[in-house]
Amino acid sequence: MKYGYARVSTIGQDLEAQIQMLKKEGCEKIFSEKYTGTKKDRPEFSKLLSIVKKDDTIVVTKLDRFARSAMDAIKVIRDLFQQEVKVHILNIGLVENTPTGRLIFTIMSAFAEFERDMIVERTQEGKAIAKQKDDFREGRPKKFGKKQIETALKLKKDHSYKQVEEMTGISKSTLYRAATKKKIDM
Repeated sequence: MKYGYARVSTIGQDLEAQIQMLKKEGCEKIFSEKYTGTKKDRPEFSKLLSIVKKDDTIVVTKLDRFARSAMDAIKVIRDLFQQEVKVHILNIGLVENTPTGRLIFTIMSAFAEFERDMIVERTQEGKAIAKQKDDFREGRPKKFGKKQIETALKLKKDHSYKQVEEMTGISKSTLYRAATKKKIDM
């Protein structure tokens, strides 16, 4: 049987492109999840590994969907090869259980881990540079400015939270936090 595995790292990312590629490749059953690849405990991947048997094939779109760490990838591949399960990584090809196939897979796994580490390093460097600026704020930018919040709080004097939310688009919880903060600051 041909199984597909699709994974994205965050809730906001979309699995659809990977799933379509796996369907096109002829996967009969596809396991998918939104779970970071840096975690070993990926429930759907574990489920897939527990049901594959001799002569089955696992298909993934890219190596980094399969594993992020070279050591982890090599261990999983060895376990699958011992079970006589085939692995097909669409952007690399069929990983063969031969000395050359294992070598190529090991090298590609090392490159995938290196690429991920470089992304993390560049992100940390960018963050360190950004932190040097006076106006640096960690996290997501605020959706509403100080003046917008103050205007909404003025409206709150004559209207309910729901009415103010409908007029301004600022949620009740945001208004409540701002009102509470304003009382504390006074």
